[in-house]
Amino acid sequence: MDGRPASFTLGELAAALGATLDGDPCRVVTGVAPLETAGPDQITFLTDPRYREAARTSRAGAFLAAADASGLPAPTLRCASPHQALVQLLTMFHPSTAAPPGIDRSAVVAADARVDPNASIGPLAVVESGAVIGPRARLYALAYVGAGAEIGEDSILYPHVTVRDGVRIGRRVIIHAGAVIGADGFGYAFDGAAHRKIPQVGGVVIEDDVEIGANSTIDRATLGDTIVRRGTKIDNLVQIGHNVEIGEHSIIVAQVGISGSSRLGRGVVLGGQVGVADHVTLGDGVKVGAQSGVHADIPSGETRLGTPARPITQTKRILLTEARLPELARRLSSLERRVQRLEGGTAASAGGSTDDGGA
Repeated sequence: MDGRPASFTLGELAAALGATLDGDPCRVVTGVAPLETAGPDQITFLTDPRYREAARTSRAGAFLAAADASGLPAPTLRCASPHQALVQLLTMFHPSTAAPPGIDRSAVVAADARVDPNASIGPLAVVESGAVIGPRARLYALAYVGAGAEIGEDSILYPHVTVRDGVRIGRRVIIHAGAVIGADGFGYAFDGAAHRKIPQVGGVVIEDDVEIGANSTIDRATLGDTIVRRGTKIDNLVQIGHNVEIGEHSIIVAQVGISGSSRLGRGVVLGGQVGVADHVTLGDGVKVGAQSGVHADIPSGETRLGTPARPITQTKRILLTEARLPELARRLSSLERRVQRLEGGTAASAGGSTDDGGA
């Protein structure tokens, strides 16, 4: 890029996005902005019908919306999949810039490390003995790659990422700042006097097209490998224990903790702060709502919520009942008082009858 902001006509955007344009194809927009802040020279987006009212009052010069959107106050690009079109739109206005290949003078690279000529090694990065850095891989400042580790082509390690010895990172993997891949698993044996550390001698395998959020940690296996399968996306502040395996195209949201030796199938979704106990198996397509605690296996395709995680409809019934507990407690107290009065009256009546008979 030459430093000037990108600008496109609506006609150009319609052609690139495969969208239908309602409005002037010659109108120029110079950026993408949210509904609330977009100005007349910017395009905004309506990907969720809940924000339709906010869209109608937006000052945006143009809209990206679903094919059936109506009543918008500016020219509109209509498309069948607005979320996918938004990805392309943002990429057009904010294209990534390739790092210049080479090794910064301040980086420390072992003599027997293999760094592809098209890779980029940033300031103060460290690449240890026997490590392999693939084509167009990029290590930002202060990234660390341990002995014998492998970084695949087009992968990115942002500042302060640590990839420990022997870890294998696939192609097009993105690892955000502060993440640690391959720290020791949490394993100890108590001998009666102290907790003895169990040597963690396994590895970590991160397959292609995985993204790992800032300050997340993925522990090496005790033996064998901790594995994250291709296409999985991991949010910030996630902890993945030793010998865990996560299936393809899963979504792991912030602050999730997955204990050792658990198995997650393909397309699993864990909401924020979900906790998964050790040696648990989650089948393909399982979804678990935020802050749930998973203590037992979940079959494929199920949606769970709560602690312990139950079928979502059951949990919703429990929560609805829980909200009524104060009312139910009052009603129960009232019933108890009525029963006591009735029992007292019955006892008094029975006592009076006995007295009369005695007379």
